[in-house]
Amino acid sequence: MKIGIIGAGNIGGNLTRRLTALGHEVRVANSRGPQSLAALAEETGATPVAATEAARGAQVVVVTVPLKRVPDLPAGLFDGAADGFVVIDTGNYYPQQRDGRIAGIEDGLTESRWTSRQLGHPVVKAFNGTYAQDLLDAPRPQGDPERIALPVAGDDPAAKELVRALIDELGFDTVDAGTIDESWRQQPDTPVYGLRGGVAEVEKALSEASPERPAAFRG
Repeated sequence: MKIGIIGAGNIGGNLTRRLTALGHEVRVANSRGPQSLAALAEETGATPVAATEAARGAQVVVVTVPLKRVPDLPAGLFDGAADGFVVIDTGNYYPQQRDGRIAGIEDGLTESRWTSRQLGHPVVKAFNGTYAQDLLDAPRPQGDPERIALPVAGDDPAAKELVRALIDELGFDTVDAGTIDESWRQQPDTPVYGLRGGVAEVEKALSEASPERPAAFRG
């Protein structure tokens, strides 16, 4: 599969490592330009590109940048992507720690609904509560009792199933976390956020989430 990754931080970098190792064709971009990704490209075989080139031909595009940077992503970000391409959003809103106050989110949009509107394309929310190192260290085969499950939210069932299949290939189970408007269940400081649990534990944590944003995560 052709996959574009926009953002090469902890999550983006480790997804690049894992997905290339699984045989996917990965194009990776960051805000500093392709030359800054030479070491990652040499390590993984991924192709370093400008952000506007990451989605060329891609069936999946992962957007994994700080939330406050999403509006600054260049126009035409998804030009040339494959028909029916899917966007994965890994982002989280940290108003006090990093992002500042984002009015749309403060007014009630889920983080991924806001991101979707900025990008002009539907998203599937995944990996936002995953420890980056777990992408390298925690994969387990299907049926392993220690296999971690990840919540996945999205509005398009087919897009969500594609993402869930990719996560299964990466070595993790998944739980359907509902629509993007329900994705508050996996935002920061919810029971599932950062949870290293199996399917039953993740389902329980999602059911126990509150839609009220904690004070520590309000701007």
